[in-house]
Amino acid sequence: MSVSALSREHSAPVSEPPATGGLAGFARTVFAGGDLQPAWDALMARATASPPDVGAMLDLSTILQLAGQREQGLALQTDALARERRYRRIFGTGHGPHVLALVAAGDLMSSTPLDFLLSGWNGVLDLMFVAAGERATIAIPEHDIAILAVGESDANASLLDALTGAAARWPKPMLNAVPSAIRSLGRDRAPARLEARAGLAMPPTLRISRSQLSALALSGAPLGGILPGHGFPIILRPVDSHAGAGLEKLDDSSLIAGYLERHDDEVFYLSPFIDYAGPDGRFRKLRVALIDGAPFIAHMAISDHWMVHYLNAGMAEDIAKRAEEAQMMATFEQGFAARHADAFRALHAGFGLDYFAVDCAEDRQGRLLIFEADTAMIVHDMDPTDLYPYKAPVMKKLFAAFQAMIAARAR
Repeated sequence: MSVSALSREHSAPVSEPPATGGLAGFARTVFAGGDLQPAWDALMARATASPPDVGAMLDLSTILQLAGQREQGLALQTDALARERRYRRIFGTGHGPHVLALVAAGDLMSSTPLDFLLSGWNGVLDLMFVAAGERATIAIPEHDIAILAVGESDANASLLDALTGAAARWPKPMLNAVPSAIRSLGRDRAPARLEARAGLAMPPTLRISRSQLSALALSGAPLGGILPGHGFPIILRPVDSHAGAGLEKLDDSSLIAGYLERHDDEVFYLSPFIDYAGPDGRFRKLRVALIDGAPFIAHMAISDHWMVHYLNAGMAEDIAKRAEEAQMMATFEQGFAARHADAFRALHAGFGLDYFAVDCAEDRQGRLLIFEADTAMIVHDMDPTDLYPYKAPVMKKLFAAFQAMIAARAR
């Protein structure tokens, strides 16, 4: 799609986009260990009909990705998008704001996961898949408010850059309407954006090539040459990786060669390792969503290992960890959020976005330690209520705040 096509307001009637079931419903079934075969069969019948239902094709793509068949899912998504770039999802009664989301083709981390944020909402969500450098125009559906939902990544960089002019001239209110601010969330750019802001800490991150890492391993040179003021240990991860894929801690330069043997990527992120263990030796990492500047907790994972992810932290197996998370959620506003109120204000000011989320902790100096910031982080309500009865009210509050922001801006 050309940028000029996006910058024009279309007054001619536009046909309704095909319906899509979205991500959240399928993800909840998978997360709960349910059977998606009946849904798959019904969608296949629609997708292979004549003419094919492209909304069903898009949903099949989502199911394939949820099932771990990423490449097959993306191939089917490409086929669907070649036929149609607009899709519609009705929430609740459908009687509410009409939201238009500009989203990117790609995997489940490519765009803001609006399906979850709109849980319990009444309204219409149109997804419009946009791409840089294409000539085809796409009629823009009528809407009350738009959101730039394209996430930060190398794959989306040219698209975000191309959308700058269109977002600035959009004829309706638009959330996250500054593509350069979304770009600034990149792991190697965000630390500079937050540098010297009150109560915040985010370790510097370098983008480094495979050849540069090899040279560092061979020379055995101190890290201060490329990261002034820092030394080993370091953490390495491939660019655009998520959920700890390829993330390792290296205690000295002699371990770099082995890391490169295990990972064939060409570009990596290098950061100094920050030991953020608490007095009990455990590591605690929170996911916090900032909605119009206000912080809302999504989860807290507790682990004996520095690389903390909720699914590998053993939360389901440890009642004491869940009790601590429940206490954190119950006291978040009066406790953690109040303690770091200046830092959260600085974080919001640093990026200037209406919505984004961070993975964070408290460092040993009492600062808010930021690991990652993104508009495409997953925040969800899929955890089983028998194990996590305290989570549903917290997530409803987060979702309600996002939906209230939409309603207020749409007016």
